[in-house]
Amino acid sequence: MTLLIRFLRSPEGVAGLVLLGLLISVALLASVFFPRDPLSIAGPALLPPFQDRAFPLGTDRLGRDVLAGLMHGARASLAVGIAATLVAMVVGALVGTIAGFAGGIVDEALMRIVDAFQIVPGFLLALAFVSVVGASLLVVILAIALGAWTGPARLARAEVLSIRERDYVAAARVIGMHPLEIAIREVLPNALPPVLALGSVIVAGAVLTEAALSFLGLGDPNLVTWGSMIAEGRNVLRTAPFLSIIPGIGLVLTVLGIYLFSEGLGEALARRRIRA
Repeated sequence: MTLLIRFLRSPEGVAGLVLLGLLISVALLASVFFPRDPLSIAGPALLPPFQDRAFPLGTDRLGRDVLAGLMHGARASLAVGIAATLVAMVVGALVGTIAGFAGGIVDEALMRIVDAFQIVPGFLLALAFVSVVGASLLVVILAIALGAWTGPARLARAEVLSIRERDYVAAARVIGMHPLEIAIREVLPNALPPVLALGSVIVAGAVLTEAALSFLGLGDPNLVTWGSMIAEGRNVLRTAPFLSIIPGIGLVLTVLGIYLFSEGLGEALARRRIRA
């Protein structure tokens, strides 16, 4: 029984996969349905949803199409979440593998660095980094990754500590492989599955962090994001609450889809380990 079959037997995993598939489709098709800049004025201001076929979800205070912003915002949110997670996973997995495999003073030094980063909450670290460096897409990705790499590092280290004394690692030492080559080629691939399962949680956190930064005006000003749309709607919350509610629903569905997907993936990996 493959991992995919075990995953598809999980109702939570299937539901999460469907939700994420829909959201990714929306993000990929944004430029097809709305090739114009979503920040451009498209119609009358503050048009309510379902009042005009040209603007199914209405328009904001400046007359920008809410549906266009929602679809382009999905692309921005998912791109930032996935990119920040990849950076955090790569850095964390490498640091954790080196720390766990080397041991001794190297392990102590790297873990103290991890502790130093974990002292400060990830959102505050991202907030400070963006405030100092400046708001741009790349800076936001690095800022989020800066507060998210410690989890994969600790998990990878724990896995490596249980792997490094196994027979195939000892055999690699005997045939004269360099310790760094053993760590990267032999140990790291076997320590990755739990770290990859953590990745979905990091994506959800990254999406929410990006939305919070954009809500505070620290996102990329040249991009439409769900956080910036919620912030825009805050100014007319009493008269046009849909401007904040619609992107808020998008955020909820994204995080829910990622959570359900991670639940299904975790169950599939757990069953795989039990059978192994």
